[in-house]
Amino acid sequence: MRVDRCFFCSGPIQPGHGVMFVRNDCKQFKYCSKKCHTSFKKKRNPRKVKWTKSHRKGRGKELAIDPCFEFERRRDIPVKYSRELWQETVKAMMAVEEIKNKRQTQYAVNRFEKSRELRLIIDKAEIKKGVHLLELKERKQKKPVVQVLEDVDIEDLVELEEN
Repeated sequence: MRVDRCFFCSGPIQPGHGVMFVRNDCKQFKYCSKKCHTSFKKKRNPRKVKWTKSHRKGRGKELAIDPCFEFERRRDIPVKYSRELWQETVKAMMAVEEIKNKRQTQYAVNRFEKSRELRLIIDKAEIKKGVHLLELKERKQKKPVVQVLEDVDIEDLVELEEN
């Protein structure tokens, strides 16, 4: 029992699910859903369709290069059946899957931290651009503008973002 990959979106296809299209040259295309099948028939490029794995990997949204992906390659070398070998293989597959999931979550955390830091810098720049609006407000309250600019700091932006 093999879990195949969708030709269009690279999603998993469980046995008994999906659609298979066989071209005149006997090349087989397997699709997980009608959405993928019709997108292929409409000659859409999977790298330009935002919900596909190839688009996400191309844009840096998912982990693309990792030694764990080497284990997922298909190997067509016949091996004589051995119960111990299969038990070891299943254990190794679970270990590789666990390692891969940890690395992907760490990649996502690192990516979000970088975007958060960039967002804080952009927010601070926006505040500096809108100083004249603060001046108008502070004239009404009789508070100096210099003090307002000193009060605004990255830590304040972090607290606002967390709330």
